[in-house]
Amino acid sequence: MLALVFLTVIGVSLDFLVLDRVRDRAFHETQRASTEWIGSFEPGRIPLSTTPASVDLLQLVDSRGQVVAASEAAAGLPPLSTLRPPADDRIQGGTACSPQGGCILFTASRLLPQTNRLLGQGEPSFVYAGMREPAILSSHGLEVGTAAGVLLVASLVTWGNWQFSTRMMSRVEAIRERMSEITVSDLSLRVPQPPGCDEFARLAFTVNQTLARLEESVELQRRFASTTSHELRNPLAGLHAQLEEAVLYPGDVDPRETVHKALSVTDRLVAIVDDLLVLSRLRTGDPAAHEPIDLSALITQETATLTDGVPVHVHIDREVKVSGSRIQLIRVLSNLLANARRHADTEVEVTAGRTDGQAVVTVTDDGDGIAPQDRERVFERFVRLDAARRREPGGSGLGLAISRDIAQAHHGTLLIEDAPRGARFVLRLPLMDAADGPAT
Repeated sequence: MLALVFLTVIGVSLDFLVLDRVRDRAFHETQRASTEWIGSFEPGRIPLSTTPASVDLLQLVDSRGQVVAASEAAAGLPPLSTLRPPADDRIQGGTACSPQGGCILFTASRLLPQTNRLLGQGEPSFVYAGMREPAILSSHGLEVGTAAGVLLVASLVTWGNWQFSTRMMSRVEAIRERMSEITVSDLSLRVPQPPGCDEFARLAFTVNQTLARLEESVELQRRFASTTSHELRNPLAGLHAQLEEAVLYPGDVDPRETVHKALSVTDRLVAIVDDLLVLSRLRTGDPAAHEPIDLSALITQETATLTDGVPVHVHIDREVKVSGSRIQLIRVLSNLLANARRHADTEVEVTAGRTDGQAVVTVTDDGDGIAPQDRERVFERFVRLDAARRREPGGSGLGLAISRDIAQAHHGTLLIEDAPRGARFVLRLPLMDAADGPAT
């Protein structure tokens, strides 16, 4: 509809321009014919017109409306018009129509007094030069042709828009149909991605990326639920067995010892649940309040409380400042120190410094180390190597996973790197001056 209205306006405008141009040209020709004929008048003699054949109607009419002279085509005709131009506007144009002869475009010219005297006319005389109305003005062929052209172009535009919209909607429908087939139980399907780089191609690409992330997240949740249920089932089964034994054999079981064991199991369950809550908050992106923290001072405070067990040697630079959550960073340091002291033979070394706009903290022990193929596995939830299970049977297996998530939440990394002996954990965090701007 918009195309039809727009094309109609253009067509009507073009029609008016063409018709006005034809009419103006016709009046120009009649005016020129009238001027040339008047210019050829001689005393007592009015020659025949030498004007173009299109302007074949010439008449000299006196003030009483009598035709004094006329061209061959106008001979015997009454005056072409009763229009009498005044002295101050000697040349005027007009249109005269009759039911029998159609319409005539003419120019009426008032003769100058000296021209009247030259012809022996004592009264004002008028010259009429006319031509029959051109067919383009007398018929409606131009309007019909314009209307047909407007309808044709509007039809082509409508057809093109329909084809384009159908093709576009078919892409959307294909995406919708595929999305309707995707269920939580099967997230492997992907929507068809059309070629090119238009909006639909980018939409399909984004949808597929979102589906891939969703599939990965659901798979992680499934593994997490399976592992969590397995890790919780064992202590719960043990607790249930102890309590059931105490109920079934009250004379053979020491209640105090049973309660003591039950408390130990519940302590482990509480620790696992607390760690799971921490992981859940970190994975869902719940923001923690950040503040300026001097890692050097934080490491000094944490290691000062470690009086028993394997000694910890500290080598730190002054004022290694980062922006983060104090409680979460303390949790990372505590986990790394506890893990290192648990596996160290004689000592643990802690360093902190600045490198390439990052704060770098290393915790190294001199124990047996971690095999290269296991250096990523230890950061998975509930993954505990055999050596760790022997040294601490009651551990939850979530400490390193929590530490890595905290590092990533602070836009940093936590990795295990090569060391001459033992395991070296390297924590990298953006320095405050690197995050806020160039250091001064």
